[in-house]
Amino acid sequence: MRTVLAVDGGNSKTDVALVGEDGSVLATGRGAAFQPQSTGAGAAVDVIGETVRRMLGPEAAAPYADHVAAYVAGADLPVEEETLRDEILDRRYGREAVVGNDTFALLRSGASGPSGIAVVCGAGINAVGVSPTGEVARFPALGKITGDWGGGMGLGEEALWHAVRAEDGRGQATALEAAVREHFGARTVEEVSLGLHFGDLPYARLHELVPVLMSAAAAGDEVARSLVARMAEEVTVLAVVALRRLDLLGSPIEVVLGGGVLTARDPLLTGMIEERFAERAPQAKLVVADVPPIVGAALLGLDALGAGGEAEARLRAGFRTMA
Repeated sequence: MRTVLAVDGGNSKTDVALVGEDGSVLATGRGAAFQPQSTGAGAAVDVIGETVRRMLGPEAAAPYADHVAAYVAGADLPVEEETLRDEILDRRYGREAVVGNDTFALLRSGASGPSGIAVVCGAGINAVGVSPTGEVARFPALGKITGDWGGGMGLGEEALWHAVRAEDGRGQATALEAAVREHFGARTVEEVSLGLHFGDLPYARLHELVPVLMSAAAAGDEVARSLVARMAEEVTVLAVVALRRLDLLGSPIEVVLGGGVLTARDPLLTGMIEERFAERAPQAKLVVADVPPIVGAALLGLDALGAGGEAEARLRAGFRTMA
């Protein structure tokens, strides 16, 4: 039986799964972060090999599967996908390999088929679209230098920015001032900022301010609500632009929402997104992903092997059993 090595490489962890052509889940594993921008493509790809060997045992030898389907963070441009694919093939992890941005895995995991739109709002934000005939719409997604706004880290930065300015008098009063202090157990918001500056507080902890922000917005804080509204706008704009590029704006099509900020299903944010879609893309069907992106990577691998619907159903059932 042919096999797929599925890879979901993220900024905080790397998930791998060995899947049979019939959709059976043979093994799963989790390893370190996949960060080619900071560690280099070779070191990032080595994380896959290390994770697979822990999953299969130290005696496991490459090739580990017939097909490697790696959908990873840091593969934001075609040239980056090609570089990572070459590294995987050089290490003989599989006889053939496909590398894509991890947002494609979200789309495949959440949609009923290979086409649709996916918007991910986790630490960062991105979107991709695939038409029923295979055309692709995507964004560079390199942060503010390519026009991005939001995601968990972006929301955390904005919440802290407003809290600092409320505290020192430069900005509008907001409940975020007290909420940020209380969350980090600090005497002042400035103390939080200095902790980040000197490295005493890991910068990644700003992501923790997302639920703090949502809570303040739900309680009616004007500043917090404005940030949530802008996040809803960014999610909607990404999807609508992708739909327009693919000439699908007036067609019934699934829009998959994923990433921690969106899968948390905050009522205010979700409601704002639904209102905007109802106005600008009324034919779109919003879907919140209910299986992890590794499922999407595995499904894309099974698609490449020509597996059918029974294999997809078996794969989804296998991961839901493990949840």
